[in-house]
Amino acid sequence: MVSVEDHPLRYALVNELHARPFPRIPVPSQVVYLAIKEPMDAANRDRADDLTHLNDLLRRSGAAPAPAGVTHHSASLGRHHVRWESHTEFTTFLAHAPGLSARPFDPAEAEIFPADWLNAAPGKRIAAVSIRVLPLPADPEQINADLDDWFVPESLACAWVLDGVAILAGDFRIDPAGQMRFAVFVAPGTGAGRVGRIVQRLCEIETYRAMSMLGLRRARALSARLNALDPELTALVASMSREDCPAEETLNTLISVSSELEALAVTHSFRFSATGAYEAIVKERVEVLRETRYEGRQKFSEFMMRRYDPAMRTTKSAEVRLRAMVERAARAGELLRTRVDVERQAQNQKLLESMDRRADLQLRLQHTVEGLSVVAISYYAISIAGYLVYPVAKQLGASKEVLLGALTPVVILGVWLMVRRIRNSFGGH
Repeated sequence: MVSVEDHPLRYALVNELHARPFPRIPVPSQVVYLAIKEPMDAANRDRADDLTHLNDLLRRSGAAPAPAGVTHHSASLGRHHVRWESHTEFTTFLAHAPGLSARPFDPAEAEIFPADWLNAAPGKRIAAVSIRVLPLPADPEQINADLDDWFVPESLACAWVLDGVAILAGDFRIDPAGQMRFAVFVAPGTGAGRVGRIVQRLCEIETYRAMSMLGLRRARALSARLNALDPELTALVASMSREDCPAEETLNTLISVSSELEALAVTHSFRFSATGAYEAIVKERVEVLRETRYEGRQKFSEFMMRRYDPAMRTTKSAEVRLRAMVERAARAGELLRTRVDVERQAQNQKLLESMDRRADLQLRLQHTVEGLSVVAISYYAISIAGYLVYPVAKQLGASKEVLLGALTPVVILGVWLMVRRIRNSFGGH
């Protein structure tokens, strides 16, 4: 065969498709699921800490540590099989073991994740789920009795899933042990792989629901601040048309408001983007369950529409409002800067006119000074000329006064020409 050189990432990218297979969960089984997230800046966390935390759990059960740099790992811890995955903002642990405890949703089932180990996690628990996987009873009354005993009726969601292979039930409430309870009643003949897919999707629904609703808290805090900034921005825009409000002072205040809005947009952009992505995953996971109604009870899609969708609409509303206010502030800033520029141009025009008037006055003053200079210089020149022509006047027998009178126009003309020539040599007119 001819050797063909592949792209250096080809095999790594293909292997990524098969890196996280669905768990295979037999019936009956007990599943405990956990998601951990750092409260702040989780996307930039030190992922080596996540791996250290995982290896601590493996070491407690004598299992081999996970290889360095991995983003997913599976191991057997006694009778439990544990799957660990690292995601953008959180890590997840899914442990399942065959069989069921005598007490439904016994808190002891979650002790596969010890409390001291969980308290030492590089983050906080964002989701904790206990899932009871059991055979589908032949008598529907037994299912109804279990549902009434295990869940809160007013928030219970229950439906057939995947074309009737299982009944999925849960109330999305946290029990006294800190777990969210779900039950999966599996029809006979359903394979472990299909059960694993149902459980995995159920865990993902809860995890991404919790992650997306982090945006709701941000949206509520943001809305409170926008409520304070909106009237201020409106007042600034209204004052732009009033002559008694200096444009430059208004512009400085507007820049302050715009800066805060831009800072809010930068601070919340990642969370709002993540919320939109997580919401899409939640809806996709609910959709692929292919629900049908069970005895008139509310389906998971209906629960999400009534309880979850309003929270997401609130988040989107805050995001849209923030974006709109940023755009309003930007437009107002552009208009106000235009007004300031026009006012400055008018001021510059007045300044130029004033400079022209001063230049004209200076020119007139210069001409006046030049005239006075001609008179003064001519006076002294005529005086000096008088001493020069006195001997000549005696020789000619003419009087000194006559010669000075005749000489005066000549001296004045000569001085005037000299001053004019000097002025022209410096560019004067």
